[in-house]
Order: sequence, then structure tokens, then C-alpha cells
Amino acid sequence: MGIRILRLVYPPALISKPILYQLIKRFQVEVNIREAHITLEEGWLEVELNGETKELNRAVRFLEEKGIEVIHQD
Repeated sequence: MGIRILRLVYPPALISKPILYQLIKRFQVEVNIREAHITLEEGWLEVELNGETKELNRAVRFLEEKGIEVIHQD
């Protein structure tokens, strides 16, 4: 098992999309939201992801493919 601390920066067009929900349903990772700032114009989340390394890598790639900027905090 591994842990990743990530800052997810959402572009305005994706703020209302259920991307984190999709991530949780699609991948075998635990998600803990540590901090968040969301407005109509911008949004970011600081999350802790727990899971197997392969699954964490797949989850990060999914977020990036959706258009979310992923900044590794750990």
C-alpha cells in the first residue's frame, strides 16, 4: 500500500463534474479530502490517496486525462 498527497486543480469547466466520484468508483483507492477551495470560477482539492502503487498511478493518470492538474505534495 502507498500514500500520495495531491493537489487537484480543477479548470472552471470541470468544477461541477463528479470526477472524484468517478475516481472512487473506478479505482481501488481510498480518498481522504484534506482541504478544499471551490468557487464558481476556480477550485482545488488537497487529497490523500491510499492504495496499491499501480492503482495510484492509474488514478493519477485518469485525473490528468480528465483535464485536472495534479500537483504531487509528497
